[in-house]
Amino acid sequence: MDSIITELFTFKFFILFSFIIATVIVHYRGRVRYKFFRQFADHSTFMAPINVPMYALSEVENRPYISTAHFPQLSVLKENWQTIRDEAILLEREELIKGSDTFNDAGFNSFFRRGWKRFYLKWYGDFHPSAKKYCPKTVELLKNTPNIKAAMFAVLPAGSQLMQHRDPYAGSLRYHLGLITPNSEQCHIVVDGQSYAWKDGDDVLFDETYIHHAENQTNIDRLILFCDVERPVKTIFGRAWNNFFGWFVMASASSPNMGDDKTGNINKAFKYVYSIRLVGKRLKAYNERLYYVVKYILFAAILYALFFRHLL
Repeated sequence: MDSIITELFTFKFFILFSFIIATVIVHYRGRVRYKFFRQFADHSTFMAPINVPMYALSEVENRPYISTAHFPQLSVLKENWQTIRDEAILLEREELIKGSDTFNDAGFNSFFRRGWKRFYLKWYGDFHPSAKKYCPKTVELLKNTPNIKAAMFAVLPAGSQLMQHRDPYAGSLRYHLGLITPNSEQCHIVVDGQSYAWKDGDDVLFDETYIHHAENQTNIDRLILFCDVERPVKTIFGRAWNNFFGWFVMASASSPNMGDDKTGNINKAFKYVYSIRLVGKRLKAYNERLYYVVKYILFAAILYALFFRHLL
């Protein structure tokens, strides 16, 4: 018994307890919540110990939607939305706003099969060479908003939808600027149960780590400027950690538009990881119940090997 108590106070159990507490905080943070097993296997569980300090140190309100008044630099984008729109239109005509044709975009891979398309301007680093070539005016405008860490043009096609999800990292907030939209309540995003309909020239800022989904029930494609804005956080430690994680991890998810653009290490490895995912997809198509049994047995085996094998 004494050895068990001693084991429970080791560093690895401190990590486990931190995961559990942080996950509970993340799970109950919003009004819309996943069911237990979905939350258990979701990436927000594994990111919870990293994200909870970001929430605690946040200098803006922890709400689904955030006032853009906190970021006056964003007004430059809104005031020049037509200039940005015109460059996006040229990209559309050249069919350069598109889905990934290879497994090199881990962050948005699941969106492509629903028709979602994008053209990256930057992703937690320098601007893509293709963005400098095709969108010089937009790039210059973005350079005047240094708190923007990532930016792209994104299209949600007519009749399509993006299913409920959370984005992984709380060190940023999501900014949308309407460029060409249906200007309809039938084309909207729902963040933690609260709806916002995109409009031409209008912008919105929200916390993408709340559960959200989007749909376009009109017959007009929706085109927006999509940005990650650095979350302002208190203390030198909070700012240093946010900068480090953005540089070390988020930048590794950089995905190219075309040949000369950078591909991050996460996306270089993604095609190999996805081959394992394909095995799971085939198993799920064959027998969904068996798929979930195998999935949770694997999770249980990993937890046992990491934390409990010396206790039993």
